[in-house]
Amino acid sequence: MILDSAIPITLSYFMSTVTMIYGQHLTKDLPEPQINLIYPGIVLFLVGIIGNFYHHFLLSKLRGKGDKEYKIPKGGLFGIVICPHYMFEIIDFYGVFFISQTLYSLIFAIGTTFYLLGRSHATRNWYLSKFEDFPKNVKAVIPFVF
Repeated sequence: MILDSAIPITLSYFMSTVTMIYGQHLTKDLPEPQINLIYPGIVLFLVGIIGNFYHHFLLSKLRGKGDKEYKIPKGGLFGIVICPHYMFEIIDFYGVFFISQTLYSLIFAIGTTFYLLGRSHATRNWYLSKFEDFPKNVKAVIPFVF
């Protein structure tokens, strides 16, 4: 990844993490939420992390050493959506929201969702423009929907 992209992305995740931790700290004296979503949140978080890692692993194996040619990703959920790693990242952030149950984590999850929906839509359009044999039924990020 180009350093120009890695630094802002790393800083963004770092600042978001710090802000979420601070927001959680501010809620420590407030009453507990009436519905405990910690365990479903942990499940969502783990599914999101594992799915994201797996699909990034598949992407890392897409090109051989010195290969510069673009290819259509295969395996995992790539036959259903072109950006399954984004889908699992969205699931991951809703898991964080379920665990923390703060307004900031909800807004962050919603913001991340819209950002990744836009990126995945642009990615799908790029694949459609570059590959004549790209399957039209493969959605951007939400299986069978978008």
